[in-house]
Amino acid sequence: MNGSFQPVNARDSLFMTMPETSRRNFLKTTTVSAAALAVGNFTPSSALGANDRIHFGVIGCGGMGTGHLGSLVKRSEADNIKVLAVSDVYQRRLTRAKGICQGDGYLDYRKLLERKDIDAVLIATPDHWHAKISIDAMEAGKHVYVEKPMTHTVEQAIKLRDAVTHSKKVLQVGPNGTANDSFWQAHDAIKAGRIGKVTWAHGSYNRNARLCLFNEHQKVDPTAGPDKAGEDYIDWDMWLGHQWGLAPKIPWTPDHFFRFRKYWPYNGGVATDLLYHKLAPLLIAIAGPNGEYPRRVSAIGGLYIEKDGRDIPDTFLLTADYPSDWSIFLVSTLTNDAGLPDRIYGKHGTMELGGEPSLRWNGDFKEEFKAKNDGKEEVRLAIKPRRDLEGNFIDVLRGKDQLACNADLGCATMVAIKMAVESFRQSKTLLWNAKEERVTTS
Repeated sequence: MNGSFQPVNARDSLFMTMPETSRRNFLKTTTVSAAALAVGNFTPSSALGANDRIHFGVIGCGGMGTGHLGSLVKRSEADNIKVLAVSDVYQRRLTRAKGICQGDGYLDYRKLLERKDIDAVLIATPDHWHAKISIDAMEAGKHVYVEKPMTHTVEQAIKLRDAVTHSKKVLQVGPNGTANDSFWQAHDAIKAGRIGKVTWAHGSYNRNARLCLFNEHQKVDPTAGPDKAGEDYIDWDMWLGHQWGLAPKIPWTPDHFFRFRKYWPYNGGVATDLLYHKLAPLLIAIAGPNGEYPRRVSAIGGLYIEKDGRDIPDTFLLTADYPSDWSIFLVSTLTNDAGLPDRIYGKHGTMELGGEPSLRWNGDFKEEFKAKNDGKEEVRLAIKPRRDLEGNFIDVLRGKDQLACNADLGCATMVAIKMAVESFRQSKTLLWNAKEERVTTS
């Protein structure tokens, strides 16, 4: 196919540039009832049996997608799965991916979705494509594992979350820490009042490399492009997605394709690439499996060292507060990999995460802490083995587990992270209008 391919139906216009659409207005145009909106951990009506082989397709075969593809192939026998097909707009990557899984390959992901023998897709494209491909996949009857971040915009996140409810399909979002039992044990302890009322938390995700993140592992292939043939061909117009309003139409720019995380039109930089991993599990610990939407978000930072033409900052600091009366501070920098621990502060005690969560009394509240912790002044929470995110997704498809990161948690995380990105870009504190589900400045 080529970049002139037009939308196949009216639904594709959903992703054209438009004003924010509230969840309430979305529901007016669907058959979903308000009572059905608890999308979190339901068992899909089409749950597969324990002995059914699950057939996968993988869409997006760059670094992350190839990693997932290799993992799925390795677990084929143990988990009774098989990757039947792959899709990528870059022919060289597509050929490599076909060789890994010994399956079929498509430059146009919609050809993969047309196949009736594929049960689930794993999506590892650039962020600006996550929502559209996920919704297309569910409408084609597929279950979805989508890499983090859930989407590129707040509006897309709301639409994707609601599409999960409408489709009754499983959607797993892929922030790593959500499969770590530490955060689930932390949630049980917090819910039981073992550190008192939680008031704030902090964490970080930092890196420091000579070539800087988003340059280090993403080499530009100077021989590839949209005007090349054979293995060097890249469908640039399709990658941009400008036909659907996913990104602006611009001339071929190799650094945008190979190092897309450096540029705002396709992602949110360290906030969406790194801090999404951090916020989602902390939301599990403090708010529960479905997360919580923020009340107010602000962010500061800047491009202090890595001035190589990138849009995104190399240092980013996020603060958010929540309706249930707690706040969080997260930082991500590419200039020093020393960071803050994952720590949650309660009125009666402090919880440190990482390995087995540790709890210790604080201030004048030793006795209150001991009363909730079997008379102990300090405790460690035992953690249990959990399947990784791919394994968790497979188990959920068979009705054997709950999702590590469901659509509600994915959306709540996306809203806070994207609000932080826009706060940084606009130099404004942003508010979440919970009733209308949209971002405001007042």
